[in-house]
Amino acid sequence: MWRPWSKSTVQIYNTSSPTSPFSFSSFKDIQNLCADEPPPPAAAKKASAIFHRVRVANSLLRAWSTRPKDESNQTTTQNDPSSNSISLPGAEKRIVVYYTSLRVVRRTYEDCHAVRSILRGFRVTLDERDLAMDHGFIAELQQILGQRKLTLPRVFIGGRYIGGAEEVKQLHEAGELKKFVEGLPVQEPGACGACGGYRFLLCEECNGSHKLYSEKGGFMSCTSCNENGLIRCPSCSCAPILAN
Repeated sequence: MWRPWSKSTVQIYNTSSPTSPFSFSSFKDIQNLCADEPPPPAAAKKASAIFHRVRVANSLLRAWSTRPKDESNQTTTQNDPSSNSISLPGAEKRIVVYYTSLRVVRRTYEDCHAVRSILRGFRVTLDERDLAMDHGFIAELQQILGQRKLTLPRVFIGGRYIGGAEEVKQLHEAGELKKFVEGLPVQEPGACGACGGYRFLLCEECNGSHKLYSEKGGFMSCTSCNENGLIRCPSCSCAPILAN
C-alpha cells in the first residue's frame, strides 16, 4: 500500500551565503534594496561644526573690536533712569504718567493699565494724562521728549524721566522703583468729589460742544476747553506743565 522509502535523486543546491540571512535565491536583491546609505564619517561632522563655531567666534570678536567705545556706555546709560537728562519742570512733587485709555492697540492698552496699577499702589500724588481725552498732551509730550513718534506709557517721577512700561516693570520687580517714589506727598484716599476720578469736567462756556455762537462771527471754537469740550478738573488735576 505504501511506496517504499528510497533516496531522492533530486539535488538542491545551497544558495545561501555566510553573509546573507536569506536562504532563498529569490530574495537575494532585497538586501541591496533595503540597505541604508552609509553614514558620513563622524570626524567630518565634528570638524565642520568646529570650523563653524570658529568662524562665528571670529566674526563676533571682529565686530566687538570695531565697535565704538562709547556705544557700550550709551546702552548702560539708556537703561539707567538716573542718567536720563530729560526732566519735567514743576513736577518735582508728583508722578506724571502719559497714557491712553483707548483699546485700539491691545499691547499699548495693557502696558498703560499695568503701569498705572503699579504706580497707584504707592499711594502718592499721581498726575495721569490721557492722550485720548486731550490732544494737547500729545504735543506736550513730543516737546518734552523731542520725538515725533511716541510710544505709551511714559512716566516721570519727581520731575525726572523714568521711561516706558519695560523700565517701570523692571524697576518694580527689582525693588528699585520705591526709592524714586520716596519723599513724594501721599495721595488722599477716595475719588475726587468734583469729577469722580475722571480728571475732566464739561466746559461751562460751551456745555461740552466746543462751539460758541455769536451774532457777528457765527459759530467759532471755544478756547476754554479741548477738542472734546472738556477741561481739566481743578480739584484733582494739575495745570499743564508746558504751554501749548
